[in-house]
Amino acid sequence: MQLAHYEHLVNQEGAEWNRETIVRGANERLVPILMTAIVTALGLAPLAFGLNRPGQEIGGPMAVTVLGGLVSSTLLNLIVLPVMRSVSAVGLS
Repeated sequence: MQLAHYEHLVNQEGAEWNRETIVRGANERLVPILMTAIVTALGLAPLAFGLNRPGQEIGGPMAVTVLGGLVSSTLLNLIVLPVMRSVSAVGLS
């Protein structure tokens, strides 16, 4: 979905694939991405922090893994994917 927003900026609004477009797109998508990640993290926090309780041998580590995935996917969506797309756009032109 994040790359679709950048494609919209380039195709519909006439922006070029450059650093300013990456920063603009990341700024416009920052709040929705962070809201989703933070709400999910808050829901998983009790499960992740109660690792030593009986009966949570599977749920606790799984919650920690999901939290790590949230952090990495947020960074991928806001930084890595747009930069990789801009590099490929420069290589295509």
